[in-house]
Amino acid sequence: MTTQKMLSCMRKGITKYQLIRDGDKIAVGVSGGKDSVTLLKLLAEYKRFSPERFDLIAISVDLNFSETKTDFTPIKELCQQLSVEYFIEKTDIGKVVFDVRKETNPCALCSKMRKGALNNLAKAKGCNKVALGHHADDMIDTMMLSLLYEGRLSTFAPKSYLDKIDLTLIRPMIMIKEIDVVAYSKTLPIVKSCCPANKLTKREYVKNLIASIGKDIPNVRDMMFTALTHPERYNLFDKFEKDIETL
Repeated sequence: MTTQKMLSCMRKGITKYQLIRDGDKIAVGVSGGKDSVTLLKLLAEYKRFSPERFDLIAISVDLNFSETKTDFTPIKELCQQLSVEYFIEKTDIGKVVFDVRKETNPCALCSKMRKGALNNLAKAKGCNKVALGHHADDMIDTMMLSLLYEGRLSTFAPKSYLDKIDLTLIRPMIMIKEIDVVAYSKTLPIVKSCCPANKLTKREYVKNLIASIGKDIPNVRDMMFTALTHPERYNLFDKFEKDIETL
């Protein structure tokens, strides 16, 4: 997958959902994984020719796990190559989640605290938007997680406003498939996750579940993406109740 093709997909999402406007200052949350590093690279490339004039910085949240420390040097070097200002926010989130709280389901608390640290630093640096590296498959996985574990039909939006901190979250890779991110990121510096729960999460279970379904229904993810992004495919009980009132 070439940079041009990746940018073409990303541009569709940015345009459709109006994710970037003139004058924006965007902080890219960079964990060091394939998704966030790909997003950083693509947004830096997009900035060169985009019709919108915007500024870009990158932020990594150091979770500070007890056993293994994360080396963000490859991300720092990439940011230098891309001429993107880079910041590392040091925290004790890893120790709080695993050593103090000893969470059996650590992802929810870790995610909340990590996003809080990212958003606070982005705000302190004068940003009005934070870009996250979620792609089309993440949206599908989140919907399945909500359905199976919470009894809700819900997923994240391409753009959402956080009124308490006056920041807008954007997900520019919303129309890019994970398989393309995997292929593209092979040319980029990836930082290995030091999280003790890596590959042992509910999200990983859901990904494997959908992959299993895909053996019988090869286009299952395409169908799920279509169901989520096309309003005319929506046909649930609240819609029936509205129709009943008019009969």
